[in-house]
Amino acid sequence: MSESLDRSTKINMLTEAVVRRLCEKLDKSTDKGWRKLGEIVANERRFKVSSDDLEMCSLKVLQLEGSPSRMLLRLMGERGCTTGHLIDYLQMLGNCDALQCLKPSALQIVVQPQSVALLSGHKLHLSCHAVGKSPVQYQWFKTKEEVPNSFSPDLVISPVHLKDAGFYICRVNCGESCEFSQWAQVDVLNVDTSCGPSYHTVEGQLKVVIHPQFQRLNIGDNLQLQCGAVGRPIPRYQWYRNGVPIPNATKRKLVIPHVMQDQHGSYRCEISSSTERMWTNEADVVIDARISIQISGAMECTEDDVYAIGGGSNDFFLNSVPEQLYATDKVALLIGNLSYQNHPQLKAPMVDVYDLSNLLQQLNFQVVSLLDLTESEMRNAVDEFLLLLHKGVYGLLYYAGHGYENYGNSFMVPVDAPNPYHSANCLCVQSILKLMQEKETGLNVFLLDMCRKRNIHDDSTPNIILRVTANIVFGYATCQDAEAFELSSSGFTNGVFVKFLKKRLLDDEKITVVLDRVAEDMGQFDATRGKQALEIRSSLSERRSLSDPILPGDSADPAHTQRRQWAKAHQLPESMCLSFDCGAQIKLGFAAEFSNVLVIYTHIIKKPEDMSFCQAQVTDFSHDLDVDPKEMNRETPEETGIHFLSSSLPQHCLYTRVSALQKLREELVFTVCLQGTFTSMADDPIHWMKNINIGKPLIARLDLHRDMRRNSCMQTCLMPHSPCHSPGPEHCPYLHQGLHQPQDYSRLSPQQQYLDIHEHVEGATGGCGDSFYDNLSQPRYERVYDSPGGLSSSPNRVSIPIEAPEDINELQTVFISSLQLQQQ
Repeated sequence: MSESLDRSTKINMLTEAVVRRLCEKLDKSTDKGWRKLGEIVANERRFKVSSDDLEMCSLKVLQLEGSPSRMLLRLMGERGCTTGHLIDYLQMLGNCDALQCLKPSALQIVVQPQSVALLSGHKLHLSCHAVGKSPVQYQWFKTKEEVPNSFSPDLVISPVHLKDAGFYICRVNCGESCEFSQWAQVDVLNVDTSCGPSYHTVEGQLKVVIHPQFQRLNIGDNLQLQCGAVGRPIPRYQWYRNGVPIPNATKRKLVIPHVMQDQHGSYRCEISSSTERMWTNEADVVIDARISIQISGAMECTEDDVYAIGGGSNDFFLNSVPEQLYATDKVALLIGNLSYQNHPQLKAPMVDVYDLSNLLQQLNFQVVSLLDLTESEMRNAVDEFLLLLHKGVYGLLYYAGHGYENYGNSFMVPVDAPNPYHSANCLCVQSILKLMQEKETGLNVFLLDMCRKRNIHDDSTPNIILRVTANIVFGYATCQDAEAFELSSSGFTNGVFVKFLKKRLLDDEKITVVLDRVAEDMGQFDATRGKQALEIRSSLSERRSLSDPILPGDSADPAHTQRRQWAKAHQLPESMCLSFDCGAQIKLGFAAEFSNVLVIYTHIIKKPEDMSFCQAQVTDFSHDLDVDPKEMNRETPEETGIHFLSSSLPQHCLYTRVSALQKLREELVFTVCLQGTFTSMADDPIHWMKNINIGKPLIARLDLHRDMRRNSCMQTCLMPHSPCHSPGPEHCPYLHQGLHQPQDYSRLSPQQQYLDIHEHVEGATGGCGDSFYDNLSQPRYERVYDSPGGLSSSPNRVSIPIEAPEDINELQTVFISSLQLQQQ
């Protein structure tokens, strides 16, 4: 153990990095973890660790420390335990991974590269320095490509150009050891000569170099404003109109398609870093009420000019111009189910919902994005969505998760669906459509990213009478009796459908044209060609587009109040500054990853000069919420499970991810605990507590946890077993005949279990589930087979044929026939 730390070093003198790694190893191990270590120490009797102490350690997982191992090490350190003693105990325990944490690393990166924004033509300088036991070698990468001749700890590009913008990382080698630095983003701004050369970069200083400019537009034009700042780290942006922040406007460029008269005003952008904050100049945006008209490509005039040209009558000219279509409002409900209780887990729905949410918000949709909903939560979310629909509204429903299709009706499977599930356990899409039709909506769009295989356990025939209307578009991720696939990857990737949909969704085209192009793109994807094809059903007779502008209706209509309630699902708690008696101040901030996932972060903004250590953590959350104590108060967003907001969150904070907000029954109350040590006092930290109440954040305000308070979408399905709750065995007698049993996937060939997909662009290199096959995709459905190799039906049960057009009843046939089937 000569390579280990000094054996005489007290445990409480170990660095935080060493303690954190050590606790992670001891917390995760079951047979060689912290409890077994505590028993060994207790048997030694040297440090007086009792059974009561071990019980106290086990309870700490629910409190501030979040780690029983950390509490045990603290007790041992307080009672004189040294590193030598700990090494001996870990040897007795046989935990080699924990022992390795006490050995000095052969390679350590001491200077990490920092993100930077700078002007084109200036010098880019990134640094990465490491120390090791032997000579250290460096290699820089831009994304996945090596940067030529970049073998120095300093990467210098002079002059830097727009093409040099991107993400950089450094690989450091020392003998057989290899480490990667953190990623550094480089943003290169291009400005005219009037402000470019006159500015000389000052390291770390934030400076605005691009200001938004005055705009005069006509109704229906696209508004584009941009700004920019240089500095290290890369600054954050937030656009304002008339002093009010614009939701989701956090990029350097602000684009608002098809502006309306009420979007005029004064625009400016707040630019900030972790230590600085400044504003751009204000830019006035004037929107004229006149609409430009192009006549036969020969001349251009406006409505004011038509009378003179037409010799006293403007009817001909106005009627020859295509009518601009409007929505009175645009609302979207996105549901992604991935963490199923009784069925295979999925990965892509989380990524798909996040990407579509951002795109639809750019199209001015009011979006509510939800993950992992139970049956009652799904029904209540749909009911809230239906309340927003009225004449002229564009309504979009996207679902990703397990699903099936019987007799022309599609069913979405909640995360708590039993195994096997039936129609009464799921939500019928056609029943939702029936209710949407009654609202006289301007456009109904269903994007169903799920499998459409037949469910042999469900022989019910829903009696759903649909009207023939001309405002419905179905985008099925796959064809009838086929699966929809998600790419298997060790990282986060989209499902096959959204992989191509997100590239087209912002196109200013009729929605069916957009989906046609997505179908064509999917048809060129070798991995799923012949296995998954987009199917489009449309009864749309007008050029309705998701990018159509909004022309609000009467604000006194009954749906106005409900729209404001729906908007509350987007409202975050306000950030707050907390002051403690010791003189320290912290910022408590909030962000939303989804409408039911809240991110809480704490940042020290002031501490007394004699305080050597200061940290603020959050704890004591309601048991209703899905908060893992071991993933709270982490130093990076990724450690807490935050994968999509890491670039927009402030740095040097502690982060906590709070999910399943729809289950919150009371106001969200938690504790902020500040702990600190003073140079003039002992090493034991001192704690200060503050209780915080932030009310009901985001989707919690809609109380989706209640038991199906209206059951609207269920009541439209007049099935033999459609009570307000899922049927029990008395409603499904065939459950007693051997169908309610776990599926035996081992009976299926690998070709039946998985579809082999390798996607180089998306980096799909991982396995899928517990299979030993690599680079595979997983179908989004519950695998049930009526064959000798799978589950078989009861001998007394009538065999149900695979769905064919003649299976649909007469009324259903009339409706389906009215839809134009567009297929690749």
